[in-house]
Amino acid sequence: MGEVTCDIGMSLDGYVAGPDQSLENPLGVGGERLHRWMFEQREQNADAVEGILEAGAYIMGRNMFAPGRGDWDLDWTGWWGEEPPYHAPTFVLTHHPREPLPMKGGTTFEFVTDGIAAALVRAREAAGEKNVSICGGAQTVNQYLAAGLIDELRLHVAPVILGGGERLFDGVGDLGVRAPGDAPGTDLVTHLTYRLTR
Repeated sequence: MGEVTCDIGMSLDGYVAGPDQSLENPLGVGGERLHRWMFEQREQNADAVEGILEAGAYIMGRNMFAPGRGDWDLDWTGWWGEEPPYHAPTFVLTHHPREPLPMKGGTTFEFVTDGIAAALVRAREAAGEKNVSICGGAQTVNQYLAAGLIDELRLHVAPVILGGGERLFDGVGDLGVRAPGDAPGTDLVTHLTYRLTR
């Protein structure tokens, strides 16, 4: 069985999305700056991108998949177009049931209404021997951190101050964390990897 990992972009002041998230600003105002490195310096950060995309299954919160909170708009298929980047089963935490949504490239979004533990069980089954990745947003990652369910946390820290938005580490308690070594990166990002101990 693989590990549970988490890759998430973060500002210097601890936010993984800017303020005022909306359909027009899915990452909040200024939040897209957290991910410039993935698009403008993809080759220089190829190892980090590969690490993000190597999981056998993914888990995300509803807000990472869609802008709404109530009943589903069944025409909505995610922020990524016809071929999302995951290429593996992706489990969306939600309070509203929805049928699985197969997409191009091997991504199938499955909607889980019975909590983070149930989503992790399903994702582990789907991933087989590969890792399961908790990919966001802040509330979802914080829930898994607080429950002690993440083995490796990979922060991709952009030299950006957002001043507000969705903060990582709120309500997670005193985590047992150790850093294994040097932090690679470029002028747009520093990649920090932490092992979480129980």
